[in-house]
Amino acid sequence: MNELEKIVLKSHEAKSVAANLSTEVKNEILILMKEELIKKGDIIIKANRQDYQKAEKDGLSKAMLDRLLLDEKRIVKMAESLQEIADLPDPIGEVISGTTRPNGLKLRQIRVPLGVVLIVYEARPNVTVDAAGLSFKSGNSVILRGGSNSFHSNKTIVSMLQEVLKRKKLPEAIITFIPKPEREVLMELIKFNQYIDVLIPRGGKDLIEMVVENSRIPVIFHAEGICHLFVDESAEKKMCESIVINAKTQRPGVCNAIETLLIHKKYPYIKELLEELIKKKVELRGDPETAKLNSAIKKAVEKDWRTEYLDMILSVKLVDSAKQAIDHINQYGSHHSDGIITESYTHSEKFLKEVDSATVYVNASTRFTDGGEFGFGAEMGISTQKLHVRGPMGLVHMTSTKYVIYGEGQIRS
Repeated sequence: MNELEKIVLKSHEAKSVAANLSTEVKNEILILMKEELIKKGDIIIKANRQDYQKAEKDGLSKAMLDRLLLDEKRIVKMAESLQEIADLPDPIGEVISGTTRPNGLKLRQIRVPLGVVLIVYEARPNVTVDAAGLSFKSGNSVILRGGSNSFHSNKTIVSMLQEVLKRKKLPEAIITFIPKPEREVLMELIKFNQYIDVLIPRGGKDLIEMVVENSRIPVIFHAEGICHLFVDESAEKKMCESIVINAKTQRPGVCNAIETLLIHKKYPYIKELLEELIKKKVELRGDPETAKLNSAIKKAVEKDWRTEYLDMILSVKLVDSAKQAIDHINQYGSHHSDGIITESYTHSEKFLKEVDSATVYVNASTRFTDGGEFGFGAEMGISTQKLHVRGPMGLVHMTSTKYVIYGEGQIRS
C-alpha cells in the first residue's frame, strides 16, 4: 500500500464517524471552523500571496487571478458560508416518503450520506471551504485535491479546519487534503473506487473530460459554462442593459457569466447596447450582421459560439425569432445557465420550456446560478448532467437515500 492509498484509506475509515455525528456537534464544529478562519485570516492571506505571485509569473489571465485572490473581505465571506451551512436543516435521517404495505411492512425512505466524496478542483480556494463544510454537515468524509495554482492557500485552509476536528477529538481524515497537485497523482486517485464513493470535479474543460474519461468512481460533473442571454424584441431598454452588463462584466472569470449574447433583429436599441458593452471594455465578436454595426466588433468564427472565454470577450449574434435563439442555445450551449430578457409572457414561457439547461432565467442575470444565491448556504458545483442532481449542488444533494423496513415477522410466500 503506497502513501496515497494510505491517505485515502484513512478517509474511508473516517466516514462512519462523520456519518454518525449529531446535528448539534456538526453545527458547533462548523461555527468553530468559521471562527478559526477569521481569526487566522492573515496566515491565509500570506499563503495566498505565494500562490498569487506564482500565478502572475505563470501568466494567468486577470479573470483567473481574480478567482484566486483572497483578501480580508473574501476570507470573512468564505468563513461566513460555514455559518450559513450550520444554519441549514440537517438532511441526514430526513424521511422522504413512507408507506405501509398490505402485508403490514412499514417502508421508509430516508436520507443518508454519500460516504467518501472526492473533490477535484482548480484555482478557487473558496471551494475548499464550501466543499469541506457541505460534506461535513451532510455526514460525509471529503478528500480535497485542489490545483497547483492555489496549493498553499488550500493547504493552509485545510490545516485550520483539521485543527478544529483535532480539538474536538475527531479524526482529521474527515477532511483530507491531497498534498500533491501533480496530474499523475490525480490519475491514480480516481482509480480508488473501493474507498471513494463519489467524485465531483470542478474546473476547466480539459480537467472535466480527463476525469470523466478515466475515473472508476461515479462522477457528478458540470460541463463548460457557455451561458447565453437572449434579448427579445420587446425587452425594456434600461433593464436589458443592466442585466447584460452584469451577466458579462461583474465577474467574467466565473462559469455563470455569459459568453454569447443573442439579440432579436427587431430590438430597437441594438447599437446602444453594443456601445455600452464596448464602453465597459468588452471585446465583441459578432456574426456578419453584427460586425457591420460598429467598427470595434471583430468577426466571429464558428469556434467562438462554442468557447467559454472566462474573460471580457463576448460573442454576439442577431436572430430572427425566439425559436432561432432557442435553437442556437440548445446547439451551442453547455446546458448551464441561459436567460431571456422580454416583456412577452408567451416568449418567456416558450423559452423556459424549450431551453434544455440546468437553470433558465426570465429577466434576470445568469450570475445568480450559485448555491449561496439559491439559499443552499454554499455549493459543491453546478451539475449540468441529469442524473442525481442538476443545477447548483447544495447540502441536500450531498446525500443519497436508503429504505428502512419495519416488520413483525412477515415472510414472502
